[in-house]
Amino acid sequence: MASDREKSPPLSDRSCGVLLHPTSLPGPYGLGDLGPAAHHFVALLSQAKVRWWQMLPVGPIGYGNSPYQSFSTFAGEPLLLSLERLADDGLLERDELTPLSPPRQFASYARAARLKWPLFRLAFKRFAARGGAERAPYEQFVEENRGWLFDYALFAALKTHHGGTSWIEWEETARRRESAERAAESASLTGPTGELALHLFLQYQFERQWRALRDHCQERGVALLGDLPIYAAHDSADTWGAPQLFDMDDDGRLAAQAGVPPDYFSASGQLWGNPLYRWEVHRDEAYRWWLSRLKSALGRFDALRLDHFIGFYRYWRVPAGALTAYEGSYREGPGPHLFEAVRRALGDAGGHLPLIAEDLGVVVPEVKALRAAFGLPGMRVLQFAFGDDPEADSYKPHNFTRDSVVYTGTHDNDTTVGWFMDAGSAASTRAPEAIARERAAAFAYLGLGDARQIHVAMIRAAFSSVANLAIVPLQDWLGLDASARMNRPGTLGGNWEWRARDDDLSESLGEMLAQMAHTYGRATAR
Repeated sequence: MASDREKSPPLSDRSCGVLLHPTSLPGPYGLGDLGPAAHHFVALLSQAKVRWWQMLPVGPIGYGNSPYQSFSTFAGEPLLLSLERLADDGLLERDELTPLSPPRQFASYARAARLKWPLFRLAFKRFAARGGAERAPYEQFVEENRGWLFDYALFAALKTHHGGTSWIEWEETARRRESAERAAESASLTGPTGELALHLFLQYQFERQWRALRDHCQERGVALLGDLPIYAAHDSADTWGAPQLFDMDDDGRLAAQAGVPPDYFSASGQLWGNPLYRWEVHRDEAYRWWLSRLKSALGRFDALRLDHFIGFYRYWRVPAGALTAYEGSYREGPGPHLFEAVRRALGDAGGHLPLIAEDLGVVVPEVKALRAAFGLPGMRVLQFAFGDDPEADSYKPHNFTRDSVVYTGTHDNDTTVGWFMDAGSAASTRAPEAIARERAAAFAYLGLGDARQIHVAMIRAAFSSVANLAIVPLQDWLGLDASARMNRPGTLGGNWEWRARDDDLSESLGEMLAQMAHTYGRATAR
C-alpha cells in the first residue's frame, strides 16, 4: 500500500486551491473544527475539481489566539476536535452537546473553550474506563509518537496546574525538564486518569479525527497544504523540553528575539518575541529536531508552506529588550546545509521536496538561489504588484515563472476588497497618495471598469497566470470587505476570528470555483 507521501500530488501540476483555516468553518460550538463542516468543505472542493485546501498551522493555539504562537510545533489544537465525532465514538451523548446560543459570525475562543473542555474531560473519563482491544490503537499511538507526545502532555499538564502561566515562571523543579516528572507526580498530575493522561487522550483523538478528514480528502482527490512557522513560541513544549536548541539563558529568558526589519506591514519592522535558534547546536545534532518536525507535519499534510523562508538564509536578530525591530541586525542562517539534510531524509526518489518557500520581504539573490537549488516554488502575492515596493514588478503575472504559487493575498493581508477600497486611515500602512497610485495601477493592469469586481479580476489574474499553483482565500472568493480580514500583523486582539457562514459554502460558490478551475486549466482530473 502506498504511503501518504507517495500518493501526494506534485506541486508542479497546474492546479488551484482555497485558503481557509479550520477555525473559520461554520458550526455551532464557537469555532470551526474537524467535524461535519470540514467534510462538507472537502466535498465542495472535490465537486469543483479544486485540488488544494490550504490551512494555517493547526498546533495548540497560544497567546492572542495566534496559530503562529503555538504551545507545540508537533501537537494538534484540542479545540479543533469535533464534539459530534466524539459522540459518534460513544464518548459523549448527543443530548450533552449544547450549541452556543446565539451563534456568532466571529470565532469565540473563550466560549468554545468553556463549552468544550468539560466535555473533553467527560469523554476522557469514559474512555479511561474502557479496556482491552478498544485501547490498543491508543497505546500504539502513544508508543509511536513518544518522541514528542510525552513531553507535550507533561508540559500541558504542568501548564494547567500553574494556571496557564508561562513555563519561565514555574518553580525550578517543574521548569527543568529533567525534574519535571517528579513535579508532576507531586502535584498528582500523573496516573491513568490524571491531567497528563488527559492530554495524551486528546492528542490521540486529534489524530483519529485528522486521519478521518485526511482519508476523506484522499478519497475525493483533495490535497492538504499546511503551514510550518519557522520559529517555535517562547512558551512552548519545544523550548521547555529542549532549551539547548534555542538562544535562551539558563533560566529560559530570551537572549534575543526574532522579528523582521521595516517592511510592507510596518514602518518600524515587526517584533515577534520568538526565541532564535542555536543553529550550531542543530547542525551538530544533524538537524534531528527539524527532521522530526517536518516528518510529523508531512504525516498530516501533502505539502507544506515554509513560513519566512528568508530566515533560513539570514535572520533578523533583535536584542531581547529592544522596543522596536528597527534595532535588529542580520545573522547567518543554516542555508543549504539544513536543506541537504531535509532532502536526504524526506525527498522522494527524485530528490523533490513537497515544500513551498514563503520568500516574501527583502529577497536578496542568495535567497532566490537557495530556493532554486532545492527546487522549491516561491510565492507571488498580487496585492504587492501595484504599489511602490521595489519588488512590485516581480508580483505582476507577466513576470511569473511556472515554479510559483500565486495568491491574491495571504492571511496577513487585508481581503482583496478591503485592500482595494482602503482610503487611508490611522490603521493603514499606506499613505492616501500611495493608495491612489496603487489603485490606478491595478485598474490599468487588470483592465477593470468596475471596482466592485476587483476580487473577481484578481482571481482571474491569478488563475490565468503561468504559476503552477493558484491559491485564493475564501474571503476573496466571497468578495468580502476588510471586516473579514484574518490578521493584522503587529497588532494584538481581534485577529484570527473570521468565520464563514453556513450559506457561504454554497452551491453557487462551488459553481464559481469550478468555472474558474476549468476556464484556466486548473481543474483536477478525478
